[in-house]
Amino acid sequence: MSQLNRVILQVVPRLDTGGAERTTVEIASAIVNAGGKALVATSGGRFAEDIVQAGGEIIEMPVHSKNPGQIWLNARSIARLIRERKVDLIHARSRAPAWSALLAARRTGVKYVTTYHGAHKTSGMIKRWYNSALIRSDMVIANSQFTAETIISAYGLPIERLRIIPSGVDTDWFDPAKVEEARVNQLRDAWGLPVENNTFRVLLPARLTDWKGHQTAIEAAEMVKSSSTYGNHRKLTLVFCGGALGNSDYEDVLRAKIVERGVRGMVHMVGDCIDMPAAYAWSDIVIAPSTRPEAFGRVAVEAGAMGKPIVATAHGGSLETIIDGASGILFRPGDAEGLAQAIERLQTMSAQERKTFGENGRARAVSLYSASAMCEATLRTYKDLLAGE
Repeated sequence: MSQLNRVILQVVPRLDTGGAERTTVEIASAIVNAGGKALVATSGGRFAEDIVQAGGEIIEMPVHSKNPGQIWLNARSIARLIRERKVDLIHARSRAPAWSALLAARRTGVKYVTTYHGAHKTSGMIKRWYNSALIRSDMVIANSQFTAETIISAYGLPIERLRIIPSGVDTDWFDPAKVEEARVNQLRDAWGLPVENNTFRVLLPARLTDWKGHQTAIEAAEMVKSSSTYGNHRKLTLVFCGGALGNSDYEDVLRAKIVERGVRGMVHMVGDCIDMPAAYAWSDIVIAPSTRPEAFGRVAVEAGAMGKPIVATAHGGSLETIIDGASGILFRPGDAEGLAQAIERLQTMSAQERKTFGENGRARAVSLYSASAMCEATLRTYKDLLAGE
């Protein structure tokens, strides 16, 4: 890792779960390892302790708020923080805090970077203006080619102000060779799952929100259950691993649909998980049936890093991270039958064939999507901007 003896302030709404939040932790650690100081302004969250353990510092402020008055107050607080702590560069990762960071950067004259983590909708003048906070910086980082094309199409951003840095995963942490069976069994017990040898284990790791494809997965589970060939297969166990994040109404909708579709004994909602490598190790395959395009699709890369075949919808970042028929299977968004067929295809494969898929996914994760490569490229972006002071 190259040296960066500077003070870098990242701004992120909360540190609870998700790709942007994990990337914040990884970059904070990289800054510290490069000799710099890593500050993170956030309203808190369970990853905050990870920032501290990495040598960074948490500054709590309500940067999650979308209230215009609070955004303005946050800008004043961030500007004061920049002056007091002699911050050299600020990096924002979400729209509301990006407005506060933009105002603070203009007041103080520090360099300003944003990362476009999501495929945000740009229809409507107000929505388009609100999203534009992420492209008003000195440099915009796109987390995939898909995201870059979306930004250029929507805003005509000059290519010299755009860098494509794919999100990365820690391939040392997500390494199947380092996850012991006892650790997996402990997690299974915590989930309340029975010990069953003759079951095909499917994992859907995503927060409970309406576009992550949980309803498609429930419909697919029903189809697999009612398939004429199901009796020749191992019993399907589908786990939804992810919290509702306050969206309890949608959680209730999913629970009702599980009962309605007659798959209550097959589908298990286990909430958030702090040991995702063990969760992936538990599974035979991983699914990511999002109905909207994932800007990057971290789940696909994590699954690959853990040597697991991935089934995902054929749009967004998944078209870059997955090789259809080699490391995973792609299907049309919202197509429950296509998802069911993909699950059955992998279920009827030999263990060696599934292992080959997993090995291909691991090789791609290590060579193209490692956290270390992402961190190195991000720190290089910081250094290039700061060199022009």
